[in-house]
Amino acid sequence: MRDTVIARIRGGIGNQLFCYAAARRLSLINNAELVIDDVTGFVRDQRYRRRYALDRFDVSARKATPSERMEPFDRYRRALARAMARRQPFCHRRYVEQEGIDFDPRLLDFKCDGTVYLDGYWQSEGYFKDIEQTIRNDLRIIPPEDSINRGMAQRIRGCIAVAVHMRWFDAPQTGSAGHNLEEGYYARAVREIVARVAQPHFFLFSDGPEAARRMVDLPKDQFTCVHHNRGDENAYADLWLMSQCRHFVIANSTFSWWGAWLAEHQDKTVIAPGIVRYSGIGAWGFKRLIPSQWIQM
Repeated sequence: MRDTVIARIRGGIGNQLFCYAAARRLSLINNAELVIDDVTGFVRDQRYRRRYALDRFDVSARKATPSERMEPFDRYRRALARAMARRQPFCHRRYVEQEGIDFDPRLLDFKCDGTVYLDGYWQSEGYFKDIEQTIRNDLRIIPPEDSINRGMAQRIRGCIAVAVHMRWFDAPQTGSAGHNLEEGYYARAVREIVARVAQPHFFLFSDGPEAARRMVDLPKDQFTCVHHNRGDENAYADLWLMSQCRHFVIANSTFSWWGAWLAEHQDKTVIAPGIVRYSGIGAWGFKRLIPSQWIQM
């Protein structure tokens, strides 16, 4: 029988894409079938209420059956599978769980033997860089069909568009606050873009648009605030719009990480936060998260 990689997808849309990309590469190099567990990572998410979002992409892998999701009693069966796996060498595990947050090169050489369940965020292009074009093909976003998004995309393509993403982990306000990026980061990043790019127009993407406007010191005719796509079910539309831009100022967020990465422009400038946070909400800057060609600031 053919080997199988079952990918447990979870988190917001950015983290879901990382889960998928690492599993896709693992299945491809092992000539294994890729199967998507689109249920167990979301069914108990009472805090954020995330939803599976990869149906908005050109992903063809089939969905896992209940038995492949370890149902019934999946929570307990996964805990047992994890405990058993931890007693084995990494290369012999059937349940492969991410250990820590840094890039783990062991996954690149992992050989499947039967069915392997992959559980983790795997937040680095290092897990799929060698099949980059395959990932780009799979993750082509199915464009939204409404007139507002189509019109915004036309505006973006008609200028030197710079996507600026501001994510608020804590209450939106100016200055540094908890897990939010400090105001100075965006000011420095915008100045860097202006120094590098002729006649840029900035498109602000944010879950707190009013606070985002205050954070960017630009004339009104040099920026557009994009805030019409509300709710997790429409996050893919913002990601699609973001990926149409030419240059990027990203937040400490895997959402804008993917917005920048999916953009096809070869001469794109990407500015990313140069902070390091290893725990809690907004973890960032760990080993090999930021591609080498991006500018950390």
